[in-house]
Amino acid sequence: MNILVIGGAGYVGSHTVRKLVQAGHRVCVVDNLSKGHRASVAGVPLVVGELSDRKLLTRVFAEEKIEAVMHFAAFALVGESVAQPALYYQNNVSATLELLEAMREAGVWRIVFSSTTATYGQPDKIPIAESTPQLPINPYGFTKLVIEHALTDYAYAYGFGCAALRYFNAAGASPDGDIGEDHDPESHLIPLVLQTALGQREKIGIFGDDYPTPDGTCIRDYIHVDDLADAHLQALDLLQPSINLQLNLGTGRGHSVQAVIDACRAVTGHPIPTSLEARRSGDPAELVADSSLAQRVLGWKPSYVDIEEIVSTAWNWHQKHPRGYAS
Repeated sequence: MNILVIGGAGYVGSHTVRKLVQAGHRVCVVDNLSKGHRASVAGVPLVVGELSDRKLLTRVFAEEKIEAVMHFAAFALVGESVAQPALYYQNNVSATLELLEAMREAGVWRIVFSSTTATYGQPDKIPIAESTPQLPINPYGFTKLVIEHALTDYAYAYGFGCAALRYFNAAGASPDGDIGEDHDPESHLIPLVLQTALGQREKIGIFGDDYPTPDGTCIRDYIHVDDLADAHLQALDLLQPSINLQLNLGTGRGHSVQAVIDACRAVTGHPIPTSLEARRSGDPAELVADSSLAQRVLGWKPSYVDIEEIVSTAWNWHQKHPRGYAS
């Protein structure tokens, strides 16, 4: 198919673009490059522009004969969403609705949407299944939930085929080390720890060691970025008019902050100094996915479940690109 990937120059988007091309699809990327990197989609048609630019989207749909859309172009920093909610409502909600209307106008009805575990808020049961109540506790999670509801309504009223994929903690990099994670500012644990191993940070902070977990630090489910990309392709293949999929993507295995740091020490051979910091407000003790529904519906299974294996792919990228794509 001819596929438009919005935000395709970002972290998960670029890995998905690569998988789409390898699968024989023709891909066009629209990205404003505020978070993404031109080098991450080298060789793929890239239109630099805004998600909110309806005229640009209409032109791309017509010129590229687009048949399906993948949408990765959300703002995704929880703290920023609390401090600047207007940005999140304008981009994640208003601009995404412009995209849906441009699709409707162009007769494009397939969309795979990058959603998030943040729609669940602080669940009282682990692992988290799709039946868990969605009670987001920050604007970021709420804006994603709004679009999930919009997709449900568009599937019912207009015959859209939709898949909302709720990620847990995306991690790792392409095994060949030529594309990977490069955020500014960086907020994800594994790259922060690896930057410490590279000497770019003095130490890594551990935010609380008194949680009700085996070692007292928070537990998260780390899902390899290529496994996320594979799930997007498999979801795309299943889309039919009026189908509306909402699926969790994770490994079902939780790893504590301390365990991730230990895995990084083992992989890099560096001591990686740490410091104990105060808890961060709103950090749940444990977030682990029940992704059995995605495995049944998509025929999908994560290839990377060992945390050291995930870290190894990230370390390969960071060693080759110590300053990210600027390297």
